[in-house]
Amino acid sequence: MGILEGKNILVTGVLTDSSIAFHVARLAQEQGANVVLSSFGRAAGITKRISQRLPQEVPIVQLDVTSKEDLDNLADAVREHVPYLDGVLHSIAFAPEAALGGNFLNTEWDDVKVALEISAFSLKSLAMACLPLMEGRNAQVLGLDFDATVTWPFYDWMGVSKAALESTCRYLARDLGPKGVKVNLVAAGPLFTTAAKGIPGFDTFGPMWQRRAPIGWDTGDCVPTAKACVALFSDWFPATTGEIIHVDGGVHSQGGP
Repeated sequence: MGILEGKNILVTGVLTDSSIAFHVARLAQEQGANVVLSSFGRAAGITKRISQRLPQEVPIVQLDVTSKEDLDNLADAVREHVPYLDGVLHSIAFAPEAALGGNFLNTEWDDVKVALEISAFSLKSLAMACLPLMEGRNAQVLGLDFDATVTWPFYDWMGVSKAALESTCRYLARDLGPKGVKVNLVAAGPLFTTAAKGIPGFDTFGPMWQRRAPIGWDTGDCVPTAKACVALFSDWFPATTGEIIHVDGGVHSQGGP
């Protein structure tokens, strides 16, 4: 038996088989979970194709986190496949090009609000949409993070969005804890996923991270981060909420250049 035997997990953001979300779905299945994926629009076809590389066939439900209709219908859509949820992975982030790449001082609000809504506010939107399926189950809402305690070159308003995500996690942990739901984040080091390649200058993070990580860091390996997510979805973290678990080779703990 795996550590997720019999659990039901909703995973968002599966678009490539090199993503953290894909590896979470894969490992969750290997550990006994029933996995449901979400996608929407043109991305749904990509998600369906990539999902065929998982160990088992999975259902895919409609979810655009900026759509009130999709959010309102999510619980019923998931119930068509599983009766409840024990965990939800928030693997959703986006910032317009104008909000990245060293353009911080010139970014207009219309671009900033897109980054904030999709990358931070959506954690609350997703948690509330799934609450009817999770309440009272000691369930886990888990988001993917990138350390927002400092500035990073080129990251700009996505960095601000990640800071908002971290704060949102803490407030959700406060308000959903009494309802039997935990909320945590996993802050990964830089991983050269397809999403990361869309951030100007992101490739400069790798050499710096590898130099500073006490135990090393492989920018091409999503598995350590996915394993941390699967562990948090298990019953082995029953009293942890409002936390940021770093899976970054230890860089967050180090000072200096």
